[in-house]
Amino acid sequence: MTERDGRDVYEYALLRVVPRVERGECFNAGVLVYCRAKSFVAARTHLDETRLRALDPEADAAGVRAALRAVEGVCAGGEAAGQAARDDAGRRFRWLIAPRSTVVQPGPVHTGLTADPAVEVGRLLDLLVR
Repeated sequence: MTERDGRDVYEYALLRVVPRVERGECFNAGVLVYCRAKSFVAARTHLDETRLRALDPEADAAGVRAALRAVEGVCAGGEAAGQAARDDAGRRFRWLIAPRSTVVQPGPVHTGLTADPAVEVGRLLDLLVR
């Protein structure tokens, strides 16, 4: 849906790292953005290893980083998306925001308006993650 001022509705969800699922402690490590009007889906991530180690000194930082990169790959499509490569942007976003009981979990979905969803991904990463 495009608004009169040229902005489009978009949805976003934060990616949270939950190093010890049984404790439920988490911190933000990325953002997913989906804009139906532009058939756009993207993820940007930033792993703060100091926060990770504060919550779990034994955490597998390389494994968490790989999981975050996998989300970015699914968003990008192509071979990096695996089986999801055949899906449209909306289906990939919905699959990525489905609840999981893993170290990298999606948060709730929020909405907004933007003229450029690619710019919005970076803005949200800076505002909510870094």
